Amino acid sequence: MLQVGDKAPDVLGYDQEGRELRLSDYAGRKLVLYFYPKDATPGCTAEACSFRDHYERYQKAGYEVLGVSADAAASHKRFIERQALPFNLIADTDRKLIERFGVWGEKMLYGKKYMGLLRTTFIIDEAGVIIRRIEAKEINTRRHAEDILPEP
Repeated sequence: MLQVGDKAPDVLGYDQEGRELRLSDYAGRKLVLYFYPKDATPGCTAEACSFRDHYERYQKAGYEVLGVSADAAASHKRFIERQALPFNLIADTDRKLIERFGVWGEKMLYGKKYMGLLRTTFIIDEAGVIIRRIEAKEINTRRHAEDILPEP
């Protein structure tokens, strides 16, 4: 499991168009890599729209935003179109990146335990080093992008 201070992997995965995304594609920029459970669900939509609404400010501050879930590329494509998201989503259907970052684990819903993706955000600096990890308990999906927005 990757932690603060670790170097993030170069190969991130494939986006909604099937293009391979690499950390090196964003050299010289900081990266917000946010993991979310499922496209088009209320919390995940609120979180994505939060990043959409603040995307221009992230860009001006030298950041790129990428979302990651285990949903397929086609699902990501529909989600992007319906929500007018200006950033890419990684389709980690084999959960390689999810497991590498250690965000697959036990969850509970209505008293039942199950395994799933744990909502988590990583901030990665220009050198590819993880400088911050934000856990689910710290995330308000409606305000997430605003809450972690870098100072102008």
